[in-house]
Amino acid sequence: MKSTKYLYLILLTAFIIFSSCIVLKQQAKPTLFLIGDSTVKNGKGKGDGSLWGWGSFIGNLFDTDKITVENDALGGTSSRTFQTNGLWDAVLVKIKKGDFVMMQFGHNDSSPLDDTARARGTIKGIGMESKDTYNPIKKKQETVYTYGWYMRKFISDVKAKGATPIICSSIPRNPVKDDQVVLANDSYATWAEEVAKTEKIDFIPLNKIIKDKYAALSAAEVKTFFTEKDHTHTNEAGAKLNAAAVVAGLKSLPNNKLNQYLK
Repeated sequence: MKSTKYLYLILLTAFIIFSSCIVLKQQAKPTLFLIGDSTVKNGKGKGDGSLWGWGSFIGNLFDTDKITVENDALGGTSSRTFQTNGLWDAVLVKIKKGDFVMMQFGHNDSSPLDDTARARGTIKGIGMESKDTYNPIKKKQETVYTYGWYMRKFISDVKAKGATPIICSSIPRNPVKDDQVVLANDSYATWAEEVAKTEKIDFIPLNKIIKDKYAALSAAEVKTFFTEKDHTHTNEAGAKLNAAAVVAGLKSLPNNKLNQYLK
């Protein structure tokens, strides 16, 4: 009887130790959080209307046995509304030490500050300017800041959690005009880079990387990456190209710890 009892205790102890090791391993596994607009995640990220964001495919390029990739981007958001609508708070509470947060905003920041449709715009630039305005969507006064101010808020919040922030400049819109590839400069791509340099964090020049790819293609080839519904959203092929461009940008960063989780 005693030997049976001892055997039971040994097996129980072994089970507890094994279970604890599994829990600790799961807790130690970092997460890459993606935040941004519809060019990162369109709709529910399932390709509704043939519209895809690059965040739906980038997880395929990481070793998900070692890192979790969570796409929390939401279409229609700006750096402002992702924060003021509570989306950022919902992500922030999940971030732990050792995690990564990759952010891409800019497409919707150029919208009006206080229109009745979205009220999602930010003040242009990266300075400390602000404007008190009436938000007709929320039916209350709101102080609106610059694009750079909201981006710095993301960064400071991530750093406070012991996680690593990474900025991507926003993807370029469809550059095909009159059957020609016309590559224009993007102010928000420049501002994103300036914020990253000021805050001393890693920056992926996604806008430039993708434009360089487009520059080597014909107008007909570039058009195959976009839907015909608008000049902003990519189809599946375009989203996969953009996801690969993000990884290419990551690999160019000399000391970024996220690279160790790439396939």
